[in-house]
Amino acid sequence: MATIIGGIGASHVPTIGVAYDKNKQENPAWAPLFKGFEPAFNWLQEKKPDVLVFFYNDHLNAFFYDLYPTFALGVAPSYDVADEGAGRRPLPTLPGHPGLARHIAESVINDEFDISVFQDRPLDHGVFSPLPLLWPHKDGWPGAVIPIEVNVVQYPLPTAMRCYRLGQALRRAIESYPEDLTVAVVGTGGLSHQIHGERTGYNDTEWDMRFIDLIEKDPMTLAKMKHVDYIRLGGAESVEVIMWLAMRGALSDDIKKVHQNYYLATTTAMTVLVFEENDQAPKKVESVSQNPQLVGVEDIAGTYAFDIKTGTKCIRLNRFFWNMRTPVSRAEFERDEAAACRNAGLTDQETALVRDRNWLGLIQYGANFFVLEKFARLVGETNLEVYASMRGETFDEFLATRQVPDAR
Repeated sequence: MATIIGGIGASHVPTIGVAYDKNKQENPAWAPLFKGFEPAFNWLQEKKPDVLVFFYNDHLNAFFYDLYPTFALGVAPSYDVADEGAGRRPLPTLPGHPGLARHIAESVINDEFDISVFQDRPLDHGVFSPLPLLWPHKDGWPGAVIPIEVNVVQYPLPTAMRCYRLGQALRRAIESYPEDLTVAVVGTGGLSHQIHGERTGYNDTEWDMRFIDLIEKDPMTLAKMKHVDYIRLGGAESVEVIMWLAMRGALSDDIKKVHQNYYLATTTAMTVLVFEENDQAPKKVESVSQNPQLVGVEDIAGTYAFDIKTGTKCIRLNRFFWNMRTPVSRAEFERDEAAACRNAGLTDQETALVRDRNWLGLIQYGANFFVLEKFARLVGETNLEVYASMRGETFDEFLATRQVPDAR
């Protein structure tokens, strides 16, 4: 069984990353911040969790307002560092844990949290600002990260209570995962700060100290607060501390605070907290190895449920078909089919399925019909013709099975 060993609250101020990359660890202005992270680094070195689950917000580097999800879970095998306008930071690509991530997605969705999933999107300073101060990485990161994006950018945001309950759902998901893994949960952001308008530069250390005390001892008081309360007390952007509540919700009531550091240098109260679970023994929870909503689907002949695992495994092939929405991709394919497949990174098996227009084989392999039909249009086949092929029938034989054969 997977086990949560503790949680970390950490600021994700982008200038932390800038100072780190410029080797300012001993600079008098930055040393209190970096020294303050060392006990958290040492705690992780001692505990050696297999996975860190990161609650973070994307600062319009991987998502934009055309589609900015309230909650989104990364299910990819790896994550690159987002270029936020000054070039990619010199950090290694970050490993993901697709198995646990898929399980969390299935579990929290069945727990009635409508979470999105994502792949092939980079992570910005919401993750990569604190992470190098928490984990060694010269020769690669020592474990995997599962990122959970939270909208704290565009109102309406999820309520503080919703974030806290998401953390509780995350705990249930992790503890029902059948593999023996140890997990630490990280909530990022804050503390008090405002970086827009005439109130720019606002801080309140007294409120910060109260927040730190409450998140340890009385998180429900924080969960009941409204966004406007956080804005009034800590500044407009401090509302992102609701992500700390998601972290706290994933912990039990039986925790101890093993480290705290608070440093207010310029505009943001930068903080790191470490909470450790007193009882780190695996919990006696019934393990769940697949989506309970789909138990038995394999017994329905000729049916292939498209799930997150399939979407992860076959993302290149499905993107190849999805790109047929664009005139450029269609023209490239019509010009040279083999070259188009190579440029898309398709394997020999995938290329053969495309070349042979093996519609059923493509579905069985992991293509989703709603991208496949875009390709069918390009090669001159209608949906009805594709349906007939998948059933192993001629077009006329298939139409004869319809109530209105002439509706074509």
